[in-house]
Amino acid sequence: MSTLQWSATNADGLLADLDLPPAAYRALLKMRGASEAGGRIAMDQGTLGELLGLSRPSANAALRELELAKLVKKIRNGVYQINPMLAGYDSPEDAVAAVKAMPRADRLDSKTYVADYNRAVAAYQDQLAEQRKKRADAAAAKKATAAKRRASLHAVG
Repeated sequence: MSTLQWSATNADGLLADLDLPPAAYRALLKMRGASEAGGRIAMDQGTLGELLGLSRPSANAALRELELAKLVKKIRNGVYQINPMLAGYDSPEDAVAAVKAMPRADRLDSKTYVADYNRAVAAYQDQLAEQRKKRADAAAAKKATAAKRRASLHAVG
């Protein structure tokens, strides 16, 4: 079996424009190198972290960036799919057929691809900020309730 694989596109310039964190680039390269023809890869975050010398949270963050960029899609825990435009294939015909079959929204050759990625990152950051605010508000409410309860208690003597 040959290890030579074909890809439908050269996306190196596009990937450089994304300005992903270094760990995300490393994760993508490691995943591409270990993937099956067609881009499927069975690898959990812990294994990826070990291969790259990253902690599990850092590996998770790298994968999240790749998902936001539509470079990798999580199929289920421990199974990912590399974007068909980046995946390797057994033949050039397989590569072209996979790209033609993919949804337009997932294509990397859109003129708005980089802007779409930046919007996805901003939306994700907004979502994280909202979650932090909700947790802080819940903690403040819990603290206020406890203080009110303590204030209502009186010494019995």
